[in-house]
Amino acid sequence: MDLGALKRGVSMGPLAIRHAELCEKLSGMGLSWRDKGDIIPAGSGASLEQLKNYEQIAEANGRLYAQVEESLKKGAFPVVLGGDHSVSAGSVPAVAAAHKNAGLIWIDAHGDFNDDKSTNTGNMHGMPLSAVCGCGPDRMTPYARSYIDPKRAALVGARDIEAAESLRLKDAGVTVFTIHDIDRMGMSEVIREAIKIADAGGGGIHVSFDMDVVTPDAAPGVGTPVHSGLTVREAFLAMEMLYQSGKALALDMVEVNPILDERGRTGMLACELILSLLGKSVF
Repeated sequence: MDLGALKRGVSMGPLAIRHAELCEKLSGMGLSWRDKGDIIPAGSGASLEQLKNYEQIAEANGRLYAQVEESLKKGAFPVVLGGDHSVSAGSVPAVAAAHKNAGLIWIDAHGDFNDDKSTNTGNMHGMPLSAVCGCGPDRMTPYARSYIDPKRAALVGARDIEAAESLRLKDAGVTVFTIHDIDRMGMSEVIREAIKIADAGGGGIHVSFDMDVVTPDAAPGVGTPVHSGLTVREAFLAMEMLYQSGKALALDMVEVNPILDERGRTGMLACELILSLLGKSVF
């Protein structure tokens, strides 16, 4: 999926992560896996200036919702490879429906909390966190039966939030840990607090990781880079702590754009971060 983004190419992100030998490395860790293949959006659909490509996005995410729901019923751990961040509007509601009181840790440089009234662009990859918290736009999640309580949602690593988004995040009760908070508190303390918030209901945590949260020097292959992001080590620490918490239920790894990458660096880093959330350790 790249229908939610301004720049094309991010639809090839899953291929880049697979090419980094994700499945082979999972086997090397002793984990069993099933690659369920790609979900390809329809070639056309309704669109609005404030909700670009909304019908194609919702239809594809409805199919993703069903696939994640099936995996959860079988006791598997869904790993969703993006694609732009609008794919999380399919995966997160499926986890919320399967796990009562589930929470959400959204690791991202951006707020992703716009709706059709607050957006400046109409690009729907800037709306999924709002949508999965039940704050709209409703056309993004017509299949959803459950949403994440915004008070059990933590946004980590933010450094580019629009004014309207900031107000909406505050009004909804989402906890935001900016890059300033990480500098001040340290990543380990931020993740400890984020886990406490997201798992306050005891329902486990969906983790949604946008590669643009990492500083562009280390992850150049993203569509909306923002300077001075997480270091690679901070990103790994977050994933390692989330694994150690035993609370993670599912993972989205999104916004890898191979067209903008350098020698596959961003896809390879995304692959290794997934492995860390699934238990890969140095010793």
